[in-house]
Parts: sequence; C-alpha cells; structure tokens
Amino acid sequence: MKNFDDHHKKTLALILGGGRGTRLHPLTEQRSKPAVPIAGKYRLVDIPISNCLNSRINKIFVLTQFNSASLNRHIKHSYNFDLFSKGFVDILAAEQTFDSSEWYQGTADAVRQSYQHFTTVEHDYVLILSGDQLYQMDFKEMLQDHINNNADLTIATIPVDAQDATGFGIMKTDEMDNILSFIEKPDKDELKNWVSETGEKMKKEGREYLASMGIYLFNKKVLKDLLFKYDGTDFGKNIIPASINEYKVNSYQFEGYWTDIGTIGSFHVANIDLTRNIPSFNLYDNDNAIFTHARMLPPAKVVGTSLENVVLSEGAIVHASRIENSVIGIRTRIGHGCNIYDSYLMGSDYYETIDDIAEYNKQGIPAMGLGERCHIKNAILDKNVRIGNNVTIMGNKHLEEKETKEYKIVDGIVVVKKNAVIPNGTVIGG
Repeated sequence: MKNFDDHHKKTLALILGGGRGTRLHPLTEQRSKPAVPIAGKYRLVDIPISNCLNSRINKIFVLTQFNSASLNRHIKHSYNFDLFSKGFVDILAAEQTFDSSEWYQGTADAVRQSYQHFTTVEHDYVLILSGDQLYQMDFKEMLQDHINNNADLTIATIPVDAQDATGFGIMKTDEMDNILSFIEKPDKDELKNWVSETGEKMKKEGREYLASMGIYLFNKKVLKDLLFKYDGTDFGKNIIPASINEYKVNSYQFEGYWTDIGTIGSFHVANIDLTRNIPSFNLYDNDNAIFTHARMLPPAKVVGTSLENVVLSEGAIVHASRIENSVIGIRTRIGHGCNIYDSYLMGSDYYETIDDIAEYNKQGIPAMGLGERCHIKNAILDKNVRIGNNVTIMGNKHLEEKETKEYKIVDGIVVVKKNAVIPNGTVIGG
C-alpha cells in the first residue's frame, strides 16, 4: 500500500458555485448559491471548504459568476492563512478574456474557462466539489484510494435505492470498483441493468445503485486532456461519460450522510433535520469542525420561552412563547407571544439600537426581526426581515406556488425575502 505522504499538499480543490441558483430562489435573489446561510451561522460554501481543511487540503478556488459580492466578503473575512502555509481560498468569478466572452455554460466549462489560473499553483491532483451539498467526507481517504488503484479519475459515489436512482447519474462498476458505464437519470424499467456490488449492508437496505455525488478527483494531466479534447460543458453529462472509455475511472463508495441542497424543499428539510436529537449531519464533531467567519457576538438570550428541538445561534434575543423544531440564526430578535414551528429564521446582519426601533415605529415600520404574537410554521425567513405584530405565516404542502415582492411560496414553504417588510396583522399561507 502506497503511503499518503504529502499528496494532500499537491491537491488543488475547485468548488463550483453553480449558476443562477433558480431552484433556490428567492434565497439566491441577492446572493450566489454558495453564500446562502445554513444552520443559523454558516454559509453553504463553508461545508466543502471545511471538508477540505479537515482533510489537510488548503489550496482552494471557488468558481462563481452570479451575485458574488457577499460570497467575496465572506471568503475574505473567514479564510486567512498563515503567510508560510501557502494555503488560500480564492474566488474566481466568470470574466471576459480574449479567448472567451461568455458566462460559464456548465460545470466543465467553468473549470475550462478558469484553467489559466490553476497553472501557477503546484499540484498533481484536482478535487472538484459542488458548493451546494451537505456532508462530511475525509478526502484523504478518497485520495489514498485513488493512488492505490492507480486511477486516472475517481468519482465519489453513494449507494441509493430504486426510487432515488432515477434522479441521479448512475454508475455501473465491476468487482474492482472500476466504473464501466454511466447513465444520467435512468427510467425505472432500465434499472435492472444498473445494479452494482455495494456490500451486504447496503443491499439489505435496497441500495444497490451507485449514484454520482458530483465529487471528482482527477490526475492533473487527465483533467487537462479531457477539458480541451472534448467540447462538453458539463462534467456529469459530457466529460465523465467520455472519460470512462479512455481512462481508468474508479468509484469511491461513500456511505455517510449526504444531501444535495438544490431546492427550497431540500434546503428546508436539511436545516430542520439539524434540530433532531441526533441529527444526520453532526455539527458537534471534534475532528470535523465546520469553519466560518468568526464573529464577536454575545451569547443568545432567552426570556420565558419554551424550547424544544431548537438550534439557537449566538446573539439571538428571544421572548417567544414557544419554539419547536426550528433553527434560529445569528442576531435574531423575537418578540413576546410568538409561536414558531418547523422554520428557519436566518437572523440579521446587525443590531438595531433602541433609538432606531423608536424611529421606525414612528414611521409605522416594524423593527428588524419578529414582532409580538406572531405564528410562524413551515417557513424560511431570510436575513434582515421586518415582521410586524400579530403576523401569521403558514407553509403547507397543499399551497400553490406564488410570488410577491415580499415573499415566495415554493415546495409548500413560505420564504420571506431578504429585507422584506411584513406589516402588522398580515396572514400568508394557511
């Protein structure tokens, strides 16, 4: 078995920020997808960056093109390395050059257009990650597996059952974990031909199909060859199928928690899952810390509130009657008599002073946060919202999709937009 040695030092990580993030709209209306707040105090991009840092990979580029200002600020304030470490986390936004005047057309095209920036960084391997997934993975183990198998490309895969398999790119492997073929989102009647050996435990759970996680580890030369030999714009649809015929492509099977946060529904589920007694994603792991911007905030303060299964972030000031199965973000202010269920309140970027609040009251504008006697259920309240008194916001799976200037109903969830003002007595959903 070859030793891992310093291979992590020669691994470059590329985190793909995605396109406009339309399926996460309106959370992506004023920010890029990787900058969307998650779990009360983090951003989505913190997840792949933290996985890299915990795996001792510290040369990281984040590729993005839409609404990247807040992402730039977050990266700049959060990830500053020792001058002698040679580590970095840099943003690469889409740019016009003599060779290209177009936006990124897909995942592979984003890497291809940015390729000139990678040539100045010493590396032997390129790890390509998504900016909108929730998981904890030790990339050192994936890299060791890649090296031991003399692979040209290793694809992280996760066993899924027949119901889920139709929504993924599915790999077919041999007994040595070589990937033999690939199909994008197969029909149910095609699945019988795509069963792989996933192990006894996975078989018993009906998870006999290997789905691509969108996590790829390339040898440097192989990535360059594939990017510039083929015109395809997407890794999953174009580059990966082409690579299987030409190179040694291996599957690295992952069996931990992983979810693709591609929609408002999946985003809401992933956050509310964090409030469970033993959540699927462990925020409290000594060896796998989630890193983010270090804020100098006071502790949360709770006055007379019944809390059950609540993730409460620092700086929150809570006077609610009851909060259940909910995530409360940084600096969230919640007034007396409020009841909050199955919701994610992202909080605020700053505190309003008492004088500020008094001045807004004179103008008939609610203070930032929640007023008094509000009832909130199945909702996401974006940053800096102003919710008046006696407001009801009720998401329900039977609600039709709807969008106004202040909110959007999608996947049965009511999403109140960033900086929205909801007047006293408003009823949304039901």
